[in-house]
Amino acid sequence: MNQSNTPAPLTGGKLVLGTLAVALATFMNVLDSSIANVAIPTIAGNLGVSIDEGTWVITLFAAANAIAIPLTGWLTQRVGQVKLFVWAILLFVLSSWLCGIAPNLPVLLAARILQGAVAGPLIPLSQALLLGSYPKEKSSHALALWAMTATVGPIAGPALGGWITDSYSWSWIFYINIPVGLFAAAVTWAIYRDRETPVKRIPIDKVGLVSLIAWVGSLQIMLDKGKDLDWFNSPVIVGLGLFALVSFLFFLIWELTEKNPVIDIKLFNGRNFLAGTVAISVAYAVFFSNLVLLPQWMQGYLNYRSVDAGLVTAPLGIFAVILAPVMGKIMPKSDARVLATLAFLGFAAVFFMRSHYTTGVDTWTLVVPTLLQGIPMALFFVPLTAIILSGLPSAKIPAAAGLSNFVRVFAGAVGTSLANTGWNDRTILHHSQLADQASLHNPAFVDAIGSLQGALGGGTPQALAFFERSLTTQAAMLGLNDIFWLSAVIFIAIIPLIWLTKPDKGTGAGAAGAGGH
Repeated sequence: MNQSNTPAPLTGGKLVLGTLAVALATFMNVLDSSIANVAIPTIAGNLGVSIDEGTWVITLFAAANAIAIPLTGWLTQRVGQVKLFVWAILLFVLSSWLCGIAPNLPVLLAARILQGAVAGPLIPLSQALLLGSYPKEKSSHALALWAMTATVGPIAGPALGGWITDSYSWSWIFYINIPVGLFAAAVTWAIYRDRETPVKRIPIDKVGLVSLIAWVGSLQIMLDKGKDLDWFNSPVIVGLGLFALVSFLFFLIWELTEKNPVIDIKLFNGRNFLAGTVAISVAYAVFFSNLVLLPQWMQGYLNYRSVDAGLVTAPLGIFAVILAPVMGKIMPKSDARVLATLAFLGFAAVFFMRSHYTTGVDTWTLVVPTLLQGIPMALFFVPLTAIILSGLPSAKIPAAAGLSNFVRVFAGAVGTSLANTGWNDRTILHHSQLADQASLHNPAFVDAIGSLQGALGGGTPQALAFFERSLTTQAAMLGLNDIFWLSAVIFIAIIPLIWLTKPDKGTGAGAAGAGGH
């Protein structure tokens, strides 16, 4: 962001109110990334669509958000930091209201795409405004406050989303943004309007932007629709895949030759930036997609209510909040690669624990890995972001932070689509393998059906129906265990990427909060 002629830091009540307003805008954005997770089965049921289609509410928000992030720098220079931040909040409020009143899935998805797009500037600008509000020597304090706000979202989101969905209506998970957003916008404008950054007219790379939207949009639609249309047996999926590939190749060539590219592809020439961005993006894709699948499984197969599924996933942020200030102290004295490696090992251990779940799993066994996951989460974003931005000149840091965030957020959307498909495919495979044993020529199966008839007090049809339900639940459990196990393997496999980098202590750490959650 343009920080020349920076006004003096805020003091007293203005500093407190300014921090609160900026933090609330961040919280609202982060909350909206996780609050919908537990409500997906309810939203899908109310709108008369499948849970897979309901998941588009998450993936399309993330894809639109990813596209908007790299535009933040250009928009800031055209509009001004404060005006852009306030407008982004107000448009977020409007799109939240549109989400709440959506009568069907297409309208809800359109509103979520708008919401994701206008949310793009909120995270980077909230950091910039906070850093400008505090004296230079307290910048780590400001970022710790920001990180705590951003981390409370994953704690509050699932629990709040579940409680609202069960007690009122899923529409209210979007309506609650309205009072929060209006307060944040009003206070931000009152305090920061005389601290606006200089504005200058700079051209935008229109061709680059259109080709970016083309390949990201077509790839995301292909991934979301693939399972329903039987993947590459469908001409629609083949067409979308080819269009995404051609658009991506055109985008790459154009951006490498454009004077003012919408995304500076040449940043990937840096070893730290390339390896760090790939590592954080793959890790975030695995982490985020599991965060979406877990509540779906609990509600769909363990008969958990939305609020209970939310409470099980809420402990995720507890250690992350407790350890955020500790990270601020140990980061300058530590090798970021060691911290990031410990985070990946921690994530692998958590997913390995989950890969041993059974259909009779109790709540405590579900909660423990989620609670422990907060530890690697605290060690995850800050060191990797420091690695990504290390060694870059300060003029390149905003573009680099924007690009790494774009790749990470888009990877989250792609990962969610792939994990959903993978779970479905593995469930079908396990169902088929288990059903092979269910033959009248298998004495064990015949005995089991006889026992069920006695236990249920019904005939063969009731016993077979109960058996089929049990079989489906078991197949889904085995399929999800495969996803958990693969997630653990992926976290171990990407550790070498961290050690391809050479951390340059101190540089880029100021933007370390840019990881976002």
